Amino acid sequence: MLRPPSVGPIVGHTTDTSVRLWIRAADVSDLRTVGVAALYEPGQPEPRVEYFRLHREYDRTGTVDFTGLKPNTRYTARLGSISVDSIDSELIVDDQEVFERLPQKSVWKEDFRRLNADEAEARFTTFPSPVEGGFSFLMGSCRYPGVMGESKRSDEIFQAMHRHVEQARDRDALPPRFVLMMGDQIYADKFNKIPVGRADTWREFQERYTTAFSTPYIRQLMRSLPTYMILDDHEIEDNWAQARLKDALKRDLFHNAIRAYMSYQWVHGPRNFDKRVHYSFECAQAPFFVLDVRTQRIRNDDDTSLRGNHLLGYPAKASAPGFKGQLDQFCEWLVDQQQQRGNVPKFVVSPGVFAPNDVASCHGAADNDSWPAFPETRRRVLRTIVDNGVQNVVFLSGDVHCSNVSELLLREEEWSGAAAQGLLHRLLGLLLALPVRRWGSARLRARLEGRGGWLRHRRLRHHALPHPGLRAGRQLHPGHLRHGQARARGAELQPQGQGLEGAQ
Repeated sequence: MLRPPSVGPIVGHTTDTSVRLWIRAADVSDLRTVGVAALYEPGQPEPRVEYFRLHREYDRTGTVDFTGLKPNTRYTARLGSISVDSIDSELIVDDQEVFERLPQKSVWKEDFRRLNADEAEARFTTFPSPVEGGFSFLMGSCRYPGVMGESKRSDEIFQAMHRHVEQARDRDALPPRFVLMMGDQIYADKFNKIPVGRADTWREFQERYTTAFSTPYIRQLMRSLPTYMILDDHEIEDNWAQARLKDALKRDLFHNAIRAYMSYQWVHGPRNFDKRVHYSFECAQAPFFVLDVRTQRIRNDDDTSLRGNHLLGYPAKASAPGFKGQLDQFCEWLVDQQQQRGNVPKFVVSPGVFAPNDVASCHGAADNDSWPAFPETRRRVLRTIVDNGVQNVVFLSGDVHCSNVSELLLREEEWSGAAAQGLLHRLLGLLLALPVRRWGSARLRARLEGRGGWLRHRRLRHHALPHPGLRAGRQLHPGHLRHGQARARGAELQPQGQGLEGAQ
């Protein structure tokens, strides 16, 4: 008999012809667990059924891939799990050997029908083909769980996001194709610097994830829309940096945190840079690069000097031939996308804010936790953009719990001394936080209209009163976006920089 997932399903990495689905099975002592997935295709009388492993070392989580799908097509899948007896449950057994002991896949047809759809069913639409035109997506970060009964309110944002998706689909508009969750999907250190309620054991990290991903509205959203995730500091602890690995207790903390992250977030992503955390994907014509700005950062907590700080890990150097760090791979990606795709938007997901920076960073960035504290890394990225004529790089960020749209213009003569040629490199920062409390009821509209129609970011529901954690004087508009929509289509991104219109 099939059991429904204890967490999930999550619709993960999707293309125009494939999908990756994720679940976590219920705990079953001393037994091997196997996932069973059925994909119902339009016009086909019988589903495609696949087995996949749910390993104990990954907390009985796992993924199944379906390929050979049609672009821009709606599919339904149902997922469950079964337990398999084993003489020695600790013996490592090849997946295929386990599958050979199982019955024919067709025997599960009736079991799938009996599963509760709210617990076991995923519905998704494959991405459009590159020639099919536009798309939209949702983005957010910082899902603080709240305290003293506030967890239900922290889940409400996902109800609004799901409703937005369904309404767009009913209007035959451009419904969101996926959602970006850009860091702090859990808070391992719920009270930040107060050493109470921190997760530091494997079971405590597991509890954070199962609790966060099992609330009804986020579960509803993630089983109906492809979800792409990247970690930030609160998946580990506040302002995490590699230098803390010198401490044995911090090493244990990191290993538990990253094991849980890989099981619950990374595994259903693209996984296209081996087992590194960063990754890339594309939707229609638009490429995305998702940066890991947390696990590879090189800096000391007590070092006021910014020299030698590296946000994306060590770059390539002559003493290590053949080595390519994340920064090298990212810069190569920028150049390759410009050469292959021309001036289409190149989206870069950076949990930390690339630009703008708060006023305090003008007087020193030693206390900053983001790009200003890593000038060598940011200089390398900007140099790559300028030297290679990379156009329309769009940074999408979270972290700072406020909404902001900005544009950074880089003139060639300011960097190289060459004669001005009118070449401008535009970077757009879009910030979205998922709040616990409602700080107001105002609605903010942010609009960037491109002459070629490339990018529009509009109808952002906004809580306009300041978050108490934001210091006065920041050059960032305080507040929280509830949900946003970015639309990409046309031939060229040339935003005119209207910025933020007044809150109503």
